[in-house]
Amino acid sequence: MVQQGTQGWRVTSRACVLSTLLAMCVATSGCGYALAGRGTFLPDYITIIGIPQLVNNSTFFQVEQTLTEKIRTEFIGRGRYTVTPQPLGADAVVTGTVSSISVQPVGFTDQQLASRYLFTLTMNVEFTDSRTSEVLWSNSALTFREEYELSTRSDQALEGASFLSQERSSFDRIADDIARTVVTAIVEAF
Repeated sequence: MVQQGTQGWRVTSRACVLSTLLAMCVATSGCGYALAGRGTFLPDYITIIGIPQLVNNSTFFQVEQTLTEKIRTEFIGRGRYTVTPQPLGADAVVTGTVSSISVQPVGFTDQQLASRYLFTLTMNVEFTDSRTSEVLWSNSALTFREEYELSTRSDQALEGASFLSQERSSFDRIADDIARTVVTAIVEAF
């Protein structure tokens, strides 16, 4: 009889533990997590975002134009924001400066010609609420790195014009990642 009571207690005890765990899971299922790209911490009244042209303090020509367009496109792609190139009339404004860009060879052909490069970009970005003038998000040292390969014949050096065109397409690829990272950080407060 004692043995049956102990087993009955064990079954009841397990049922209580399982019920408690299930209740805890249900209670914490609304803990605020959201899929990346879906949540936002921004105030509801921010619907129009001004994104004036970024400033370029690097030695690379026109990178600010590409980055500005990519950031605008990324905000538009989020679906809930209207983007304007002027801060006037915007609920919030994104400003930024490209501080530096470097391109360093990291891979070489058998003839010791550079074939793979490391691209590094550092920038300063701020997101400011136009109503309160409060900086909602900022990062003064955002750094992005990407390696890319140059397609050349292994027996000849890369010509200047060819290098610049390949460098531009590589920058275009990294600009997509930069824009996605910046907008996600702003919208989701990372």
